[in-house]
Amino acid sequence: MQFRSTKSNFPLVSYKDAVLRCLPNDGGLYVPDKVADIRRLLMQIDEKASFNDMVAIVAPSLLEGGLNPAAASRVAASAYNFEPELIRLDNSFSLLNLYNGPTGIFKDFGIAFLSAILEEFINKGEQAMILSAARADTAVSMAHAFSGRKGISLVLLYPSGQIRGLDPSVFVQNGGNIIPIQVKGTFDDCQRLVVETINDRKFSERYNVTSANTINAGRLLPQVFYYLYAFVQLKNNISGDLIFSVPSGNFGNLIAGLYAWKFGMPVNGFIAAMNVNNAFGDYILGKPFVPKPLVCTNSPALDVSVPLNYERLASFYDEAPAVMRNMVYPASINDDLTLQTMEAVYKKYKAHIDPNTAVAFAAARKITAGNEWNGNTHTVVLATGHPAREANLAGEAAGRSINIPESILALKKRCDPIAIISPQLEAFESAIASCF
Repeated sequence: MQFRSTKSNFPLVSYKDAVLRCLPNDGGLYVPDKVADIRRLLMQIDEKASFNDMVAIVAPSLLEGGLNPAAASRVAASAYNFEPELIRLDNSFSLLNLYNGPTGIFKDFGIAFLSAILEEFINKGEQAMILSAARADTAVSMAHAFSGRKGISLVLLYPSGQIRGLDPSVFVQNGGNIIPIQVKGTFDDCQRLVVETINDRKFSERYNVTSANTINAGRLLPQVFYYLYAFVQLKNNISGDLIFSVPSGNFGNLIAGLYAWKFGMPVNGFIAAMNVNNAFGDYILGKPFVPKPLVCTNSPALDVSVPLNYERLASFYDEAPAVMRNMVYPASINDDLTLQTMEAVYKKYKAHIDPNTAVAFAAARKITAGNEWNGNTHTVVLATGHPAREANLAGEAAGRSINIPESILALKKRCDPIAIISPQLEAFESAIASCF
């Protein structure tokens, strides 16, 4: 598989180069140029196959030379000691639980694979530096995945406010490879600094810099695997249309689903489930993308006004706008309906869900009750966060308290950054250089 920029068809780069270089020189994002059709392979995989086995089988065909079968098996084993869990609720709905990783969020899947494949790609004796803008949950997931990886340092850049859940024993000053830096600014400032640093070619080449955010195709593409896993488990057990309802903030999860479809996964549509920020709702309906002021909600992971993956989504629509408008259905859900859905899902199915998953469930009920489908539909709702991460809201909605695992409690532990900087490129690069 080769990759091109969203801004140009040339030059083409390998999967390895797209992972290690992260951003094209023209300011675009890497996307697959031509894709493999793995439909026949998916139909052959046994529904009882483990997630690791499926990844090891699919990855070499999907990446077409980017990873051989032996390397794919090593990477899968190194990345995953956890897997998704598909729960069939009834004839209409399933939950795809993606919170079984070490930090209880779906991001564990893409980040774990990226950390493992970077270790596979880096030659013995070489070093690489991973830069990532990170909210609290993402920071912990990244720190867990990259801690101890040979030849890799991870720089976590996060906005004003206390980050929690990091273990100081893995910080560079204590002999580890994690560098947490706080920015006196917003998350958008953090994302901007990461991109600016990567585009400072002199600095990025000196430290062999790439990113673990979804701007890196190496983190985004592995999210395809859990869509394929859900399909393999359902392919012989449902009739009618199959759709996925996806909590959507930065839209990496939806893009991964669209790639799964493009790679040959039989699916009839995707619901882009947004909260009241509704970042791409108008765009999906064919209107220009106009950023809106950010609104804080009870589904904070979806509180995004300028999604990181705008250019990747736009590339899908540029290729085939009419097809895309028949594949992606936007829905905006307010806070009240989010809470009502958490309560309704518990009452009907005895399943706790977090607010972000509730947005997707409410959107699925809203869209499938409309005219888009005829009722003969099975919807897979992506459960992207452990309900115990929002224990108060989830417990309140269910009318009973919920158990909080020790792994989730550990995420509340406070820690301090190694530096606090102004949101300027020079300050960021100086803070990094001081660690080496």
